[in-house]
Amino acid sequence: MAAETFFARWSRVKTEAQEQTVREAAAIVSGAEEQPAEAPAAPVPAPTLEQVESLTPESDFTPFIARGVDETVRRAALKKLFADPRFNVMDGLDTYVDDYNKFEPLTPLMVAALNHAKNLIAREFAAEEDDEPKDEDL
Repeated sequence: MAAETFFARWSRVKTEAQEQTVREAAAIVSGAEEQPAEAPAAPVPAPTLEQVESLTPESDFTPFIARGVDETVRRAALKKLFADPRFNVMDGLDTYVDDYNKFEPLTPLMVAALNHAKNLIAREFAAEEDDEPKDEDL
């Protein structure tokens, strides 16, 4: 028996999978005809703003976010849900959560330390410039 190439094997497996899908679909269709049809469910009335007022954090909010629900009812329900204090806990991982417009002024001691460091660095740079040979000396 000759070795089957990759593409031949791929084609064969894909064809078998399609045939299996067709057989399963045919079995479902033939089985559906034999079973009696279920009675259609009565349409569920859309939630109202009065129902939103009776919601608690433990309530089921699924009907309020379903398709076809009025936008004002949906927003009111979500507002009620997120008013729960459990959703207002800061996790501490938010980088930009602090107010960086309010700052603590530097103390006089810290300003003196910064000025001292600035003077030390300025002296080091001045010393390096004096030690470098000039182009005229070459």
